Amino acid sequence: MASPKLTGCTPFRHLSLLLSISAAVLALPADAAPRKPSEDSEVLERLPSRAGDAGDRELLVLRAATAAAENDPLPAGRLAQRYFELAMARGDPRYVGYAEAVIAHFSEPLPAQLLSIRGMLRQYRHDFKGALADFAAALRQDPELAEAHAWKAAIFLVEADYPAAQRECTALQALRQLVLYGSCIGLAQAYGGQLEAGYRSLQQALARSRDADNRLWLLTRLGEVAAWRGQPALAERHYREALSIGRDDGYLLAAWSDFLLDSGRPAEVATQLANWESSDTLLLRLAEAAALLNSSDAARLAQTLDERFAAARQRGDTTHRAEEARYALHLRKDPQAALRLATENYAVQREPRDARILLEAAIAAASPAGAQAARDWLRDSGFEDQRLRGLAQRSELTMLQRQTAAGAQQ
Repeated sequence: MASPKLTGCTPFRHLSLLLSISAAVLALPADAAPRKPSEDSEVLERLPSRAGDAGDRELLVLRAATAAAENDPLPAGRLAQRYFELAMARGDPRYVGYAEAVIAHFSEPLPAQLLSIRGMLRQYRHDFKGALADFAAALRQDPELAEAHAWKAAIFLVEADYPAAQRECTALQALRQLVLYGSCIGLAQAYGGQLEAGYRSLQQALARSRDADNRLWLLTRLGEVAAWRGQPALAERHYREALSIGRDDGYLLAAWSDFLLDSGRPAEVATQLANWESSDTLLLRLAEAAALLNSSDAARLAQTLDERFAAARQRGDTTHRAEEARYALHLRKDPQAALRLATENYAVQREPRDARILLEAAIAAASPAGAQAARDWLRDSGFEDQRLRGLAQRSELTMLQRQTAAGAQQ
């Protein structure tokens, strides 16, 4: 959903992508060694352009404007934010590096606009503490900077701090940012055990919005909420309407693919994601679909994922643990590794999909105690998805049976 159009950012949409399905990692071979360019002007790689792509034309204009006004934060902020949006849409984190370079050109203290963008980039690295500090500093300069409240709320939602998220939602309401407010409170309600109320709030925000990006994000989340409520036909209708907008959006494609996989429709995933191997989050779903279909490409796709995760570990990149846990469980068939990764991930981010992979891995590893944190979240939040509740009950029953058996042997 769109913030006040400072630079066109959509806080909840992009943060959901970054934190729920992890940041994409570069497709380097596992043994690739980093190389530092000998001079600043050296070109290491040119990212592919798409014929007639309006986004690439826009970048040319923004770069020219930034170069012409070297010390003006406004065009620089627009360029940095556009890079960030492209990273999210195309699943390519190199654009985030470009954005960081634009921000790094300015010395402290940064103006509110650049602080907010730096906060976005920090949370990309899972530096939530640093991101929250930047958003707070931006709000001290500009108390009406709605996008900073929206990003703070989104981080709190990922951390399962729903009271803190609701305070940021209330701040958006006070600023009369009703679309942002509806998106914010809708997610807080849905995660906090009020799926029906959350669905209504998201619907109200959708009715108020005419912006295509906002509507795509809202329709995607409405699809998720409908699926959690056990309404697959309604969920599919929302997803298809979002897809009909015709915009590249990694989060939408991941959510839609997960819905199709859960519905036993891997062939549709294979078709939908055929041209998205560059995005690791989507490659994972493509590889899962290929494995279910016994495709001749399944081994290659799984090996590609393995190499990318190995390269990420070599770089010390830990932003992809939820995805790697899913890979370990479903493709490598290594539930112990999956449980370790899912546990590490759940210590950082605690959205429903994070709880799901933790529960699934704990059950597969025959270690139901390993999912206690997810069961605690389900109990405390009241989250209503029956799939997750079924997984929690299954793992808890297994744990109780083991405890009973151990007691009987004493």
